[in-house]
Amino acid sequence: MELPSEEQLCFLAGVGLLAAVGVIEWPVAAAIAIGHGLAHSQHGKALREFGEALEEV
Repeated sequence: MELPSEEQLCFLAGVGLLAAVGVIEWPVAAAIAIGHGLAHSQHGKALREFGEALEEV
């Protein structure tokens, strides 16, 4: 299992912080985190494009 890069960890921590203080709801934070993970995955272009679409929403 490979750990995310420092940049990705900071992004995810920021999303978690926004959810913790109530700026965004937890389900939204989870969708953003999943989309971000898919966009940066090594599983192919289709998954990356799907993740980018989720991040835009």
